[in-house]
Amino acid sequence: MAAKMFIVLLLFYAVFNGLDTHMQQNEVTFDQLLSRTLVNKREPWDFVYGRSLRCFDMVATEGQFTFTSDHAQLNCGVFFIGEPNEVISIELSMVDIDCSHGDIIKMFDGWILNGNMFPNSLDHSLPLSERYADYCTSGMAKGLFQSSQNVAMMLFRVHTARKGFSVTLKKHINPFPCNIISQTPVGSFTMVIPHQRRNCSFSIIYPVEIQITKLSLDQSQSNDVALEKPGSDCADSDDFVVILGGNVIDTSKMLPVTDLCFFPDSQTQMKIGCDNTAVRMVASGKYINSVSFHYRLLEHNELLKVKQNTVEDFCSLK
Repeated sequence: MAAKMFIVLLLFYAVFNGLDTHMQQNEVTFDQLLSRTLVNKREPWDFVYGRSLRCFDMVATEGQFTFTSDHAQLNCGVFFIGEPNEVISIELSMVDIDCSHGDIIKMFDGWILNGNMFPNSLDHSLPLSERYADYCTSGMAKGLFQSSQNVAMMLFRVHTARKGFSVTLKKHINPFPCNIISQTPVGSFTMVIPHQRRNCSFSIIYPVEIQITKLSLDQSQSNDVALEKPGSDCADSDDFVVILGGNVIDTSKMLPVTDLCFFPDSQTQMKIGCDNTAVRMVASGKYINSVSFHYRLLEHNELLKVKQNTVEDFCSLK
C-alpha cells in the first residue's frame, strides 16, 4: 500500500506531558494498530472474548480486556472502534490504581491523532469539556462511558507494577450514525441526517477512489450528482456535501476537493491520494438529507499517477 505511514501521536499535553516522544520511541503507527485489530476480530461466541490490554492498543472486538502493569506505564492510550453504524460503551471494573499518587484513567469521546481531534469541536454535539470522563475525579458514574460515534479512546497512567484495571467493550446499533471512521479502505455507506441541524463526516484514513451514487438535499433527489468547485453555488446553500482531502483527521484542517449539489452532472467519482478522505454533510435541519457512496483503496500505480498530476502537495497544504 502506498499510503503514507504516520505515527500515532497523542499530543494532548493537558493530559500527558511528553507522550509524543514516548510513542515515537516505540514506533507505534496507526496502520500497525489497525492491522492488529482486523486480524483479531472475532465472530460472536457464547462466551465473552478476553485478552490482555497493551499500553498502546486498538480494540474492535466486544469483550473484556485487562491491563496489569509489569513496570511503571506513564503514557498509554487505547483506541476503540466499532462498525460505522455502532456506538461504543466501555465499562471499567476491577480498578486498582492510586489516584492520589498520579495514576489516571481518562476516557475521550472520539480520537486524537497527531494532535488532531475527530470529530472536531464544530462537528460534535457536545462541548469539549463534556467529551472527557476522568475516573479519578468524577468516578465515571458506575464506571460507564458511552461514545457518540463509532470511535472512542482511553488514556491512562499507572506508576506502580502489578496495578491495573479491566474494561468491557460493548457495541450498540446507532440508527443515524454521524461522524464515522472506517475500519477498512473499501466499502459503501449511506449517511442520513433527519431534520437535524448538524454536521456529519465519514472519514476514510486511506488514499481512495470515492464514487457518489445518490444524493438527497433540500427535499430534492438526484442520482446524477453535480460536482461544483468550492465557493460556487453550493456555498450559498444551507444543506450541502463536501469531499475533503488531507493528511490529518480534523475535517476543519482538510481541504475541499469538491462541493456536491443536486444539479445533474455525469461526473460522480474522484481519486484522492491523501492519507485521509472525508465525506462531510452539512444540514440545516429543515429536511431529511442523505448521501450514498462507494470507496476503494487506490492501487500503487494509481496513487503515483494522482501525485504526479498534482502541481503541489495538496494533501499537506494548511
